[in-house]
Amino acid sequence: MLIVIAKVKVQPGKEEEFTAAGRKMVAHVKANEPGTVTYTLNQSTADKTAFVFYEAYRDQEAFAAHAGSQMMQDFGRSLAGVVAGRPEITMYDEVDAKR
Repeated sequence: MLIVIAKVKVQPGKEEEFTAAGRKMVAHVKANEPGTVTYTLNQSTADKTAFVFYEAYRDQEAFAAHAGSQMMQDFGRSLAGVVAGRPEITMYDEVDAKR
């Protein structure tokens, strides 16, 4: 299993706009990406401008399908003027889990 953590910082006052775009992305993943095991959008309780996507993919092919999708490209473009810099993306190989 491939795990991806994507940290996104949003410009103050743009939290609702980002949340709406993120929910749309999550809905797309639910409906169209069977190789995506988990895809969650989370907002910090301490800093409302800090968000994290937690993503789990069956394999590298499933991640590539997600990353290369038209929806992902559109999502990235829609965030111009909303995010405060580039996302911080870290990838992990899952060692163990409870599901």
